[in-house]
Amino acid sequence: MRDDELKKSQTESFDLEPRYSTNEISGKCLKCLSEHELNSCLMLLLREEGIDKNIQRKYESLVKFLESPESERLRIESEKYLAEGKQVSVKITINKGRPKYDLIVK
Repeated sequence: MRDDELKKSQTESFDLEPRYSTNEISGKCLKCLSEHELNSCLMLLLREEGIDKNIQRKYESLVKFLESPESERLRIESEKYLAEGKQVSVKITINKGRPKYDLIVK
């Protein structure tokens, strides 16, 4: 395996983009969005005949995120920025099995 393939296989990331709810737009807080994504992954895993490693890793990453103390802090922080009218996303990166969570304010 080449070095770039090895690094790619050891580092994965995805974004969660919570939205603020208004009368016109239904949004989800970070926790609700994470739980929704978790359930979506679970449904995909249950429907698949073989095991999709990417979906399985995303599912495991979401479980770790929801169980982490960082989850609550990032939820509170993201809601503060959403209330100010800003867009936010949380980047979840898994590098060699270790999670890293970054709040990005746009």
